[in-house]
Amino acid sequence: MSDWEHFLHEVPWFLPPGASVVVGEAQRWTRGSVGGLPELSALLASAVLTPVFVEGDVYELLAWGSLDDRRGWLCRPPHDADSDGVPWLHRSFWSQCGGIVERFGEPDTWWNNQNEVLTIGAAHVRVGEVLTDYAWLWEDRGLELPVDPDEYYAVAVEANGNLTLAHRDDGRLLLFAPDHAFANVTPLAGSPPYSLLTIDDVPDLAAWIEVCAAAWR
Repeated sequence: MSDWEHFLHEVPWFLPPGASVVVGEAQRWTRGSVGGLPELSALLASAVLTPVFVEGDVYELLAWGSLDDRRGWLCRPPHDADSDGVPWLHRSFWSQCGGIVERFGEPDTWWNNQNEVLTIGAAHVRVGEVLTDYAWLWEDRGLELPVDPDEYYAVAVEANGNLTLAHRDDGRLLLFAPDHAFANVTPLAGSPPYSLLTIDDVPDLAAWIEVCAAAWR
């Protein structure tokens, strides 16, 4: 069974009926490492990459593991992000991989149940509008939003609408999660529960990527 067949077996809802699909030749990862992310770089170095074209959209399937225990990511291709207003670490990531839109055989990580992880689509979510719509979470408790939304962008979008946010300059990490059952999270100072949270022991974008990459290895 090919990696693409493994993926479709695990994620049958991804492919619309009758969709036009072209699957390229599987190949070893040859793009090298991502600066500042050794766990991710080691994971990528062990990947098999299969290019896939679905209805004109370009994807790259990255897969790992034994033949009977495959796991992997369906990714967007690399992206030149000089003007996207994201930290250098994320730009470095995008030079190698455009982000994750589906996963199969996944371990338990902060990337579970996410529709977009480290993608351009996530980065373009209007965080300010989302937080403005939920301003009542703070107002009902006589509080004010303790961050400037324009300083943050989304690095992941959960299926239920929760957002993982990173600071545009230093990569500080926040969760905006009005609907969650997460453990190991703490409300941000000046925020009520089920609003802006920090992840215990995962302070920034680099740590978040590395913790998740290590689980996939």
